Amino acid sequence: MKILVTGGAGYIGTELTRQLVLLPEVEQIILYDNLSRNNYNIFLHSGIKRGKVKFIKGELLDTRLLKQVVKDVDVVYHLAARVSTPMTNESSHMFEQVNHWGTAELVYAIEESPVKKFIYLSSASVYGASPDEVDTQSTPNPQTFYSISKYRGEQHVARLAKHMPAFIIRCGNVYGYGVSMRFDAVINRFMFDASFTNRIYIYGDGTQRRSFIYIDKITDILKNILFSELPGGIYNAVDRVLSILDIAEEINQFYPDMEMLYINQHMKMRELVVKPSEELLALLQIPNTTFNEELSVIMRRFHDSTPF
Repeated sequence: MKILVTGGAGYIGTELTRQLVLLPEVEQIILYDNLSRNNYNIFLHSGIKRGKVKFIKGELLDTRLLKQVVKDVDVVYHLAARVSTPMTNESSHMFEQVNHWGTAELVYAIEESPVKKFIYLSSASVYGASPDEVDTQSTPNPQTFYSISKYRGEQHVARLAKHMPAFIIRCGNVYGYGVSMRFDAVINRFMFDASFTNRIYIYGDGTQRRSFIYIDKITDILKNILFSELPGGIYNAVDRVLSILDIAEEINQFYPDMEMLYINQHMKMRELVVKPSEELLALLQIPNTTFNEELSVIMRRFHDSTPF
């Protein structure tokens, strides 16, 4: 089996590749990434050996290269995207070009290829903002350039359902220690700031709730879709719903002297509560963990220089 992972050098892509490379059924993994975020850690610190894994530096808008890459591929994980925290609004052109039209170009290439399964990592932010719980039957209401572009990408992926199992995974905010860890989302940022500056910044009154999933859980789900009989479709990859204050209070248990500074405390920030797709969570094969246990792993990794 040959697998293509777009965005393979990213936060989720690195951890997914570390799992896929262990599978005896996987003959080759092609990592397709433009390294726009300077994600070199997968080459330096992931422990992934050459052999099964091949790296191709490329853009999603490079139609000719994409067609060459997918011509012998069995399964595609489409993780590549221009990313941001889900509630921000900037760089409309880049989001549109990469997340929307880049996904379109990939889909066009796959429609003329032997690919048998396609997994697209979308975002729960396509639902917009809502204090009431939303699920896969809720009408999307994207409100940022990022979420609009991800939703438009979904619409291209939906075309593949006529040809193969095509999965649209609306993923919550991902957190947890990883080789290519991102720090532009709240939990990872809070843990970094608490660990190294002993201070975190809370925007608004902190009561806003967000939907999250632990890095080990989303990568385990993505890996297990490979051999699952789960039908293609739209699924929500969410494990917990937490308020910002919930997160801060949990981290405060690890760092009791930590300062919590509020910015615009009078403001009520947007929130998003997403109902998880239980049939997706049923694919998990790793032990269930508490939020406290997950944070403790991050803390230990920050304070332990032992390599993976």
